[in-house]
Amino acid sequence: MQNCTPFHVAIPVHNLTACRAFYRDVLGCEEGRSSDHWVDFNLFGHQVVIHYKPKSAEDLHTNAVDGKNVPVPHYGVVLPWDTFQTFSEELKSKGVAFVIEPYIRFEGLPGEQATMFFLDPAGNALEFKAFKDIGQLFAK
Repeated sequence: MQNCTPFHVAIPVHNLTACRAFYRDVLGCEEGRSSDHWVDFNLFGHQVVIHYKPKSAEDLHTNAVDGKNVPVPHYGVVLPWDTFQTFSEELKSKGVAFVIEPYIRFEGLPGEQATMFFLDPAGNALEFKAFKDIGQLFAK
């Protein structure tokens, strides 16, 4: 696939007010349609909808990757390299607590990428990444 169309994802949240503020004010997402139980957001051109769901007792699960505990499940987007750098600095300045601090994987190798993980107020794991060469997005 050469050109991708925007994706849509629905995210369960137990605190609509706190998550609405997080996606709007911390991540900088433009708010779209909403109701008492859900809110649409533009996340770097993709539609993210937070939906109210009562709080779950499930613990965050992780898998070991590069000696780090990667949260599962997680979602996010691939950003342009420079956008990732700016966005990660903005998150740091806003006091976001990272599950995995921004760092570079596969430096100097095929698939070199910057990545970071953090949680929204409902405990949903988000990953944002960028590839030094976007043409290597699926490099082996």
